[in-house]
Amino acid sequence: MRLILLGPPGSGKGTQAQRLVQKHGIVQLSTGEMLRAAVAADTPIGLQAKDIMAAGGLVPDEIVIGIISDRIDQPDAKNGFILDGFPRTVPQAEALDDLLKKKRLKLDAVVELRVNENALLERVEKRATETRARGEEVRADDTPEVLTKRLASYRAQTEPLIHYYSERRKLLTVDGMMTIEHVTGEINRILEALGATEPKAARRASPAKRSASGAARKGAKAP
Repeated sequence: MRLILLGPPGSGKGTQAQRLVQKHGIVQLSTGEMLRAAVAADTPIGLQAKDIMAAGGLVPDEIVIGIISDRIDQPDAKNGFILDGFPRTVPQAEALDDLLKKKRLKLDAVVELRVNENALLERVEKRATETRARGEEVRADDTPEVLTKRLASYRAQTEPLIHYYSERRKLLTVDGMMTIEHVTGEINRILEALGATEPKAARRASPAKRSASGAARKGAKAP
């Protein structure tokens, strides 16, 4: 299973990613963490990134793609992965498509957690009010003003990607305003319908099938 999970700040994207990782035995790939790991390991691509980062520059897409390429070749990614923080642009999405094609791998789905932005802002405002009422200081990054800016940035950045993956019939939209359990259930239901996961019925039948198969073999050996 190979997924991209999209969602604005406050959508619960991180929580859902971890749940998918635990349920399906896949890995969550963060471009930031992969860059730092490649630099720390002094890999050839990591050394290129290190020089650019040391100079205060942005790591080019081709280097990020190279790091992703190395990472998904590792044994723990053989069952699949969730990409976190990549792609952010259409050119990055195109480069990722090319990479997966070369490796003869398929991107199963791009899951978008869609949320009600007004409801998110109300949550943050309520949390800030309750924090002040307790005499505590509100975190600078946990205010409606900051969230408004982050949501606007997310929309501007993600809208072209939504269109890109929608055109390729890879985009699946889930209501991110449901409870955590309901969101998880809906994501898994969609992935199962796509054939990206082993259906529940097949999992339940597996022990019985194994038992029946074993009995048949024993019967065949009997005189």
